[in-house]
Amino acid sequence: MRDIQNECDTRNINIDKVGIKNLRYPILLSDKAHKQQHTIAQINMYVNLPHNFRGTHMSRFVEILSRFHREIAIHNIGTILKTMKQELNAESAHIEMEFPYFIEKKAPVTGAVGLMEYRCNFIGNLTDKTRLVLGVAVPITTLCPCSKDMAKKSAHNQRGEIRTQVRFKGFFWIEDLIELIENCASSPIYSLLKREDEKYVTEHAYENPVFVEDVVRNVAQKLESNSDITWYKVEVESYESIHNHDAYAALEKKVI
Repeated sequence: MRDIQNECDTRNINIDKVGIKNLRYPILLSDKAHKQQHTIAQINMYVNLPHNFRGTHMSRFVEILSRFHREIAIHNIGTILKTMKQELNAESAHIEMEFPYFIEKKAPVTGAVGLMEYRCNFIGNLTDKTRLVLGVAVPITTLCPCSKDMAKKSAHNQRGEIRTQVRFKGFFWIEDLIELIENCASSPIYSLLKREDEKYVTEHAYENPVFVEDVVRNVAQKLESNSDITWYKVEVESYESIHNHDAYAALEKKVI
């Protein structure tokens, strides 16, 4: 049959990324507490396309994933990228995986255990060498310092989110990254709280008022104290409870 994708293109325009998006696929993750965790990822896969080719072979991306069926994990992302690059005759390969990750979390007073969901992602890129980024989105509580200072009896508080991406040396546990940044706000979020726990969380947040600027700086300090992290990007968003807008802060830094 005629291979239209391999036909020559005369427009002399290179394409940075071409491939597939929003493919849902099972992946296997290293779990610090239980060794392994199965989850479902939303996957994007791309390669570059030289100016002389009309198109790429989209089906090959799925074929490559199928070859690593139920063995897709951070330790073999490099191998997947190399396979993409070789089989699609590309100079660069790129993969993104976004997935829910679940951790058993104890309530602060009663110790009641519930499963907490965190949105996580891996980003892998290969040109001359493989580069990996680990990302986590951690829900938090923020309590406004201005509100606490002005009000006599209370202060407004709301849920927020810390979105962090890191490059690192060697291997990095998802759980360790979450633990590193989760206490940088007024209070962490829990999936299961009894009355004693709610009292503690409410009072703890009141005693630890923070702006989003405070949170992003707190996270930066924690990340820079870890010698395995070489680059990071942090975004903090507070879903304001009394304003018609959200509060936002972000920073990005190469550590080494």
